[in-house]
Amino acid sequence: MTTILTGKTYDIQGFSVQDGPGIRTTVFLKGCPLRCPWCHSPESQEFKTELNWMSIRCLGCDDCGKCLDACPRGAITRGVPTENAAGEPIVYPEVDKSKCDECGACTKACKANALYMCGDDRTVDEVMRRVLRDQPFFEESGGGVTVSGGECLCQPEFTLELLKRCKELQIHTAVDTTGFVPWNVLESVLPYNDVFLYDLKGMDSALHKQVIGVPNELILDNARKIAAAGGRLWVRIPVIPMFNDSREHFDKYGAFLTEIKDALDIVQLLPYHKMGVSKHDRLLKKETIFVAEPPSDALMQSRREQLEAYGLKVRVH
Repeated sequence: MTTILTGKTYDIQGFSVQDGPGIRTTVFLKGCPLRCPWCHSPESQEFKTELNWMSIRCLGCDDCGKCLDACPRGAITRGVPTENAAGEPIVYPEVDKSKCDECGACTKACKANALYMCGDDRTVDEVMRRVLRDQPFFEESGGGVTVSGGECLCQPEFTLELLKRCKELQIHTAVDTTGFVPWNVLESVLPYNDVFLYDLKGMDSALHKQVIGVPNELILDNARKIAAAGGRLWVRIPVIPMFNDSREHFDKYGAFLTEIKDALDIVQLLPYHKMGVSKHDRLLKKETIFVAEPPSDALMQSRREQLEAYGLKVRVH
């Protein structure tokens, strides 16, 4: 019996202009080995399909309440009275995630689509049919397809096959990666990938492990290996208050990036934002998410100039 290759996606975004050159279609795969507390896509972290709840859509237990009876495990109960976004009294359902097995029965009963599942199993053919709708934009803009995550290389077979199919059609390809994957996985996609969008969260390995959950030696070593193998890199640095935004930290970035300068097309500085907070809430997670004020324009400009002094091409997004 032949097994059909599938990938677990959580979004496919057309007309993307932030994920590589030109106008692109970005395919987002679920699952990531890192746990960045500021993650702007927390729905990407787990490898499984997950229940989400969007309060702004919810009609409340009194006007709907169908999810209460739909759950076969009794994981959904009436919550305490509160107010909705318009200041009106409402009783929202409360989900006990310790009882929930993500079966999705409640989402089928929800009239307002406030409860929904995040994570779809798609074949390469299904993804390519979606990609090819945007092919005219690729040809006009010099764009293409970006495979992202989570960490898309944690689904290596699917990512590799998707890249191969794109290259057969001469579509430009990009892989957005944390770099925290075995070298043989990165090496396998090198012949089919035009550019790596390579995330560098931080340069202090002990701090990296303490905050993100993994050290950074593998990440830095893989960047060096990609450069030595002839790959192209767009290094992306999220600028996070109290973590990596200091002048001293950026000097470490500059010193490292000069090592791979010949393979480096651009350095993108991504200022921290709070978009992940609402997404985190939708996942009904009890853990707190990192929240801070975004870095100022002045600080971002200063860090840009600091890296440009190393002879690097830098862009702030």
